[in-house]
Amino acid sequence: MSQSALLDYPALLALARASDAVTTDCGCVKSLSTAWESQPVSFPEEQLKEVGTLRESDEDELTFDEYHPDRTQFWSPEAPIAPRFYPANRCDVWGCTICGRHFLRYVEGGGYFVDRRIRKLSAALLVDATR
Repeated sequence: MSQSALLDYPALLALARASDAVTTDCGCVKSLSTAWESQPVSFPEEQLKEVGTLRESDEDELTFDEYHPDRTQFWSPEAPIAPRFYPANRCDVWGCTICGRHFLRYVEGGGYFVDRRIRKLSAALLVDATR
């Protein structure tokens, strides 16, 4: 399990609001949309610092259920960010040391691949949904 502190919903919301308030241009958001995506090879990894985690445990029993009450889907830019649901429940939160924006990141793994995924943290999409 991550050595970072587990972030509760109020702490995550505060980070999202702070991230939304950043208006300066920065290389960390140059090629990102608001949806989940594979982390671009050109992403400035060296600018990020881990802030905390949403992973309550490393147990395999974490849900793969997604939260889409408005008929969005995983790749939708408007899909909610629900920390108790997949994939947010497998994420760590990272902050840009240059501009202060925050991101959700996790590693999607399959039989023959590993895909580092990233999404901008946005207060407008954050939902405190329960399972």
